[in-house]
Amino acid sequence: MLSDGVKRMIFDYLENNFVNHMYWTFYVLNLIFGIIAYKLGFAKKLPLIKSLVVYILLAMGTFILTIFSILRLPMTESLIIVAIVMGMYRFRLHRERKEKQES
Repeated sequence: MLSDGVKRMIFDYLENNFVNHMYWTFYVLNLIFGIIAYKLGFAKKLPLIKSLVVYILLAMGTFILTIFSILRLPMTESLIIVAIVMGMYRFRLHRERKEKQES
């Protein structure tokens, strides 16, 4: 289990440096990492309108995640970890497909 200091690393940094704009800073961070996680793990080729609806709903859902982040739950940190893990998975999958094509 992570210690309290590690779990709240981002919150403490933002609290010390961006006190006036903390909600919107968390919102933007959560939205960026949520989009990255969606694109790396779940996105399919969709028509433009459907894709727009998905991103609007993602932006609306990020408001709830941001409230949890403000309550000192590690939402932003979790999204960062999810984005890193999904990125590693996609890179490994790409590399395996490339090796399979070459042989």
